Amino acid sequence: MNIKEVQIGYQVWMVENLNVSHFQNGAVIPEVTGHKEWKEYGEESKPAWCYYDNDPANGDKYGKLYNWYAVIHPGGLAPGGWHIPGDEEWTRLIKYLGGFTLAGEKLAFTNKSVKGLPLFYQIGFNALPGGYRKLNGFFSYLGYCGFWWSSTERIPDNAWVRYIYFNNHDVNRGSFNKKSGFSVRCLRD
Repeated sequence: MNIKEVQIGYQVWMVENLNVSHFQNGAVIPEVTGHKEWKEYGEESKPAWCYYDNDPANGDKYGKLYNWYAVIHPGGLAPGGWHIPGDEEWTRLIKYLGGFTLAGEKLAFTNKSVKGLPLFYQIGFNALPGGYRKLNGFFSYLGYCGFWWSSTERIPDNAWVRYIYFNNHDVNRGSFNKKSGFSVRCLRD
């Protein structure tokens, strides 16, 4: 696996969203396309992934969307030498970049083919607006917002997520249902 990376402060981040279909231990992560099946996998706390709108072309650009059960699976979602960052590690990145109101501008994408979105100053993180999959299986926000899981649980049904709307400079922090599907960005161990 050829991994592109960028160093930001003392952290080394992947430059692209994760796009794997096997856990580090070799076990297959189920691809779940149907709305009903996506909801069932979440209700049964089973790991799953999909492409936005179940379109592999979206995977080439934005990576896969994973539910939180894939993120925390003992088989290891992140490649060897990498891990899914916890909420505190996301906070450390954002503080290094000047705080929540400035960091989004610095993390934003470099891809000029995302039509109608502003191009911001870059540091190479390349945060793309890959949207997400709702816990009911429907998709939303492709081209408008990027969402990334942390490995930190907030309450039994929710975990912390970072997200950037591409019409402002803020990196937002929210608690979302674990049955949802979000992008994953890895941090080097």
